[in-house]
Amino acid sequence: MKPLTGKVALVAGATRGAGRGIARMLGEAGATVYASGRGQPTPGRPETLEETAALVDAAGGRGVAVHADHRVEAEVAALVARIEREEGRLDVLVNDVWGGDALTQWGKPFWELDVAQGFRLLETAVHTHVVTARHAAPLLMRSGRGLIVEITDGDAWWYRGNLFHDLAKTSVIRLAFAMAEELRPRGVASLAVTPGFLRSEAMLDHFGVTEETWREGAKKDPHFLFSETPAFVGRAVAALAADPRVLEKSGRVFASWTLAREYGFTDLDGSRPDWGAHFLDAFGPISKPADETFYSYWQGWDALRRQMGGSGGEAP
Repeated sequence: MKPLTGKVALVAGATRGAGRGIARMLGEAGATVYASGRGQPTPGRPETLEETAALVDAAGGRGVAVHADHRVEAEVAALVARIEREEGRLDVLVNDVWGGDALTQWGKPFWELDVAQGFRLLETAVHTHVVTARHAAPLLMRSGRGLIVEITDGDAWWYRGNLFHDLAKTSVIRLAFAMAEELRPRGVASLAVTPGFLRSEAMLDHFGVTEETWREGAKKDPHFLFSETPAFVGRAVAALAADPRVLEKSGRVFASWTLAREYGFTDLDGSRPDWGAHFLDAFGPISKPADETFYSYWQGWDALRRQMGGSGGEAP
């Protein structure tokens, strides 16, 4: 009943949000999970890597908290070397490092943006993924079957409301594709996954609710009823990691809700949120990237998530 027993995973950016949920659900599937991140507390947030590791243990796996700044190549190399020394293998890498919420300048056209600040966003949200994958890939290839998962925001080429935010989130999708081309002959799959409206710790705090009372948040935003816990995308990643045919999916981008339909998993409460279906019902089909209805809603939703603490990705 634990398909990942004996497997080893590295979740980069695992302090909170999607990263924490993914680490926890990989543990639920029986994996040993190295949960990494800077380890420095984000202002106003209480979560720690050590708590994530404890949640992995409680779920049935083995959690290892590792403080590492994924912007610093030497620290990433040391992290992978530690995994090799302690485990002798690596089966799954999840790149969830983000850190872009405080750097995203919403409401400005690109010609008014602070370019240096935008480049810092790309360093935290894209460069870190490249560095981590570069050092983890040789260990992944050693087993003859591995998986890299890039966590993104959205599964299509819609504009995400800010130039650097859009570049970051679409770049990691392209990164998954590019790595897939080179890793496929070596038996390692590389793909991207997006959650839906993520009910992260910061989101719950913003709405003034808990995971038990979260439906009360619909009084502020009715779309919150279609949100999902970080465990939902976590189970998506765990299902992919356990799929013996995952290499057939390499190079593509998937959503938590589509993978739930395929693999049959549910969220923690037994529900199966479908943000994609809800969006279609609420706003209609998107005929083109410049669709005004979608564009205006996407801007508003991203701005709201920024206020709520973002999509849940952890700073490097």
